[in-house]
Amino acid sequence: MAVSLKEITLIVSVVIACYWNSLFCGFVFDDVSAILDNKDLHPSTPLKNLFHNDFWGTPMSEERSHKSYRPLTVLTFRLNYLYSELKPVSYHLLNLIFHAVVSVVFLKVCKLFLDSRSSIIASLMFAVHPIHTEAVTGVVGRAELLSSIFFLTAFLSYTKSKGPNNTIVWTPIALTVVLVAVATLCKEQGVTVVGICCVYEVFIAQGYTLPLLFNTAMQILRGKGSIPFSLLQILLKLIVLMFSTLLLVVIRVQVIQSQLPVFTRFDNPAAVSPTPTRQLTFNYLLPVNAWLLFNPSELCCDWTMGTIPLIESFFDIRNLATFVFFCFLGSLFVFSVRYPGNSSKTVLMALCLMALPFIPASNLFFPVGFVVAERVLYVPSMGFCILVAHGWRKLSKRNVLKKLSWVCLSIVVITHALKTLHRNWDWESEYTLFMSALKVNKNNAKLWNNVGHALENEKNFERALKYFLQATHVQPDDIGAHMNVGRTYKNLNRTKEAEESYMIAKSLMPQIIPGKKYAARIAPNHLNVYINLANLIRANESRLEEADQLYRQAISMRPDFKQAYISRGELLLKMNKPLKAKESYLRALDLDRSNADLWYNLAIVNIELKESTEALRNFDRALKMNPNHKLALFNSALLMQESGEAKVRPEAKKRLLNYISQEPHDANGYFNLGMLAMDDKKGSEAEMWMKKAIKLQAGFRSALFNLALLYSQSSKELMALPVLEELLRYYPDHIKGLILKGDILMNQKRDIAGAKECFEKIVEMDPSNVQGKHNLCVVYFEEGDLFKAEKCLLETLDLAPHEEYIHRHLNIVRVKISSSGAGERLYLPPAGTTRVEGGKKTPFENLEEIKSEHKSTQTVKSDNNKSQSKSNTQLEEENTDKENKKTTREISDIEKKRVAALKRLEEIERILNGE
Repeated sequence: MAVSLKEITLIVSVVIACYWNSLFCGFVFDDVSAILDNKDLHPSTPLKNLFHNDFWGTPMSEERSHKSYRPLTVLTFRLNYLYSELKPVSYHLLNLIFHAVVSVVFLKVCKLFLDSRSSIIASLMFAVHPIHTEAVTGVVGRAELLSSIFFLTAFLSYTKSKGPNNTIVWTPIALTVVLVAVATLCKEQGVTVVGICCVYEVFIAQGYTLPLLFNTAMQILRGKGSIPFSLLQILLKLIVLMFSTLLLVVIRVQVIQSQLPVFTRFDNPAAVSPTPTRQLTFNYLLPVNAWLLFNPSELCCDWTMGTIPLIESFFDIRNLATFVFFCFLGSLFVFSVRYPGNSSKTVLMALCLMALPFIPASNLFFPVGFVVAERVLYVPSMGFCILVAHGWRKLSKRNVLKKLSWVCLSIVVITHALKTLHRNWDWESEYTLFMSALKVNKNNAKLWNNVGHALENEKNFERALKYFLQATHVQPDDIGAHMNVGRTYKNLNRTKEAEESYMIAKSLMPQIIPGKKYAARIAPNHLNVYINLANLIRANESRLEEADQLYRQAISMRPDFKQAYISRGELLLKMNKPLKAKESYLRALDLDRSNADLWYNLAIVNIELKESTEALRNFDRALKMNPNHKLALFNSALLMQESGEAKVRPEAKKRLLNYISQEPHDANGYFNLGMLAMDDKKGSEAEMWMKKAIKLQAGFRSALFNLALLYSQSSKELMALPVLEELLRYYPDHIKGLILKGDILMNQKRDIAGAKECFEKIVEMDPSNVQGKHNLCVVYFEEGDLFKAEKCLLETLDLAPHEEYIHRHLNIVRVKISSSGAGERLYLPPAGTTRVEGGKKTPFENLEEIKSEHKSTQTVKSDNNKSQSKSNTQLEEENTDKENKKTTREISDIEKKRVAALKRLEEIERILNGE
């Protein structure tokens, strides 16, 4: 029967009424891994990666992969990302639409087995059932929604495969196979529709019952009759379906590379329990799931760990629930396959929809990573709703129960709808979700941990610590809980307690067993305890070797542990072992060549090894993997700037502009754009960028000094003075600022006293500063105190005996003293005096070009211009050339700044990689 527009409108309206508030929910729980942390959603990630990675963006080849292969679902997430990036509204809206589509298609399926009224009731119950909030309001539940759409359409297609006179129509069968494949690419349970099609073919389409099948088989075996044509038709269809299914299963096994995912005993305690505990607990989980469908009053987002205690004895009272469940289910099954009639057919299809899609989550063929998961009941609830609607129809036909059945039905639908509406608010944030779960179950350490994580994300470390500690009390052997406690102590700067917690977590790790694969005995992420502990203790310079030992221990346990190589590389760089650091990063790159952060780290090592060309090449590789890698953009631009090559400046500028588009409040980006503009002699542009940097970061030392220098070089010395005043207000001991200010005061404002104050302060702070000392000598000369100027120049010459301009200026002073008829000189050099013409007073000009400087938080840009003063050409026989050669001290300063920059970058990398 067709679905009318009124029926569609009714179903869609009910879905909207129940789930409108889901649009106000964020990304919570598994959404974080599947959406926020999944690089497969980004347009920069090649589309083919969706078919190589699992649902969470982890390569299927990696052991930590969950092996959940759902590329078409991830593709819809990617489309969401293209539309609205990481704004959750569009993701929730699409889930709501998919749920409405499933409800409408389910209505059409119901009409195959129920009358119109009962079909609408079944569809309404499905639309409002609270068990679906995890699948609809939780974004990752889209896998269930998409798979269900193709699951139901595949079944509807198959129902059209029977033609007139029991002929086979192959087109619907071919379409069914395609839709089954698509459903499976959305979620693994999609393949189970093949089993439902087989049951439909035998018991519904061909009308067989179990006794009839048995009698027919016995007659054939006894040779009393031939195989009926209808049975041949069944066999042919089933062979096609089963072959297609087998092919899908083989492909699926190849995709996961014949490896099952690694779960811990905390994820599914029964899976690692001995007989009969394992069997008794797994069987008990079936009535638990059925009860959630029947009475969804207490829902919980996480049923792992100690939520459902293990059944370790046959005398456990809960075994009675298992017995009753199987008796009830068995009686329904016997009724449905033994007796002909529409009622038995309806019950049979309801049981199939309940049981077959649940098989992948039942632990029957392989262990799963959960105890109970509400979203996997999305399809089984369809069978439950058909069964309830069918039972309601039976009751409503009796006059005595007709009114009561309508009242009960109305109460159920309304209360379910209200429960769903209320339950949606639990998914508003991680905190609300996990707090609601703790109201249901306080024996699950994972829930205490997750509330702690939610508080930790809000920087509420004190409260987070309480929940993490409670998790260790609920589950004392939970390694992850102790790691969380350690990390929180570290965030609270309580390093001693942090180390103690990490040591407890480490003691809970299994001992290394030679020849035995470590990952098979514990979850790979628990190895992070070695990384976290090493990262903590390496803050102590005396314990670097101990930290290195921990990294090596993690690598020995798992040679493909990429994070261990990354962290060890950072440590080796800190230990001044760049070659070994390079080796560690190269080993990590062997495991993951598509990791932009790894290429970036390797580039930092290249800088340390002074391999600038190779560093730039690796920065480019990082940007190829991630064109918006902020650190690679920034530091590669600085490296290009440092090279001094004019041809690379446009690309450097392009990268810095990209950087500030991502980090518009980082003054360093604007400052370095200003430095590039200065290199290109674009004064007005440089001025603009420097002012923006200063506006964003008041007291930005480098920007203030270089802006003043820019004004000075542009013959705007008086504009430089207020900038220098601001610089010296923040940094009164800024020697270069004092030198520049003194020069401007003396040469532009003729403020000899002000200049003298600047130079005297320099000499007071650094008596060995040649520049300040020499300029103070110039001040004495300007004041006419020639003997003091001579003495000062002699002292300066002792500091820099090879500086030719000091010798020249000393000779000028001595000639001036000699020509003015002064008395005996106290500080004559052994050589004779040089005379010059006249006694004209000549001012000393400072034409210095002072080296520009950078903050140590960035990669250092070196500058070759050396500060010095020159005499006027009226007193000099020839002009002196500007000095471009770096002194040993300048090189040392640059190296110190580079080391500081690398330490800062190491801290940034550690934040990016997480602990």
